Amino acid sequence: MAMNDKRHAAISRFPVPDLGALPADIREKILAVQEKAGFVPNVFLALAHRPDEFRAFFAYHDALMLRPAGLSKAEREMIVVATSGANHCLYCVVAHGAILRIYAKDPEIADRLAVNPGKARLTPRQRAMIDYAMKVATASDTVGPDDHAALYEQGFDADEIWDIGAIAAFFAMSNRLANMAGMQPNPEFFAMGRLPKA
Repeated sequence: MAMNDKRHAAISRFPVPDLGALPADIREKILAVQEKAGFVPNVFLALAHRPDEFRAFFAYHDALMLRPAGLSKAEREMIVVATSGANHCLYCVVAHGAILRIYAKDPEIADRLAVNPGKARLTPRQRAMIDYAMKVATASDTVGPDDHAALYEQGFDADEIWDIGAIAAFFAMSNRLANMAGMQPNPEFFAMGRLPKA
């Protein structure tokens, strides 16, 4: 049974199922996220009406974003925010911007990356990573050996280069789904990580 109230319209243009109507594994995943975050990020609700795609989406998301080795959590989120800005994805910029501010302990970095990555204050390593991610997200057909060489020069290994490209590519798809669905970010995300905790 889909929700037909204002909450539905505020989340997605597509059906948003009631939590109780979802398959048990999806309901449990959503409730676990709610317990950890204190709210349910709208992406979980917006994708829940297609259970097989929900499972596949979050399996790949988690494989890329929760991988224990390689890039730091902040570096992964930097890639998401910069490329989502280039793809004009409000949901991903706002939601992942909040996560980036927390991981980086920097209230400005997400806004700077989303609006103009070229003017963000980055280390040479971060600059090489973001330049590569932006190329994958917006002009992947032009990626060549020189792009990889620039990353190797900054100390990235082959697995990390794959991660940069795969995160940029995965979120390019995610950005398009979110834009197609008119997915809206939760109000909670806008304020997260902007001010030091009291």
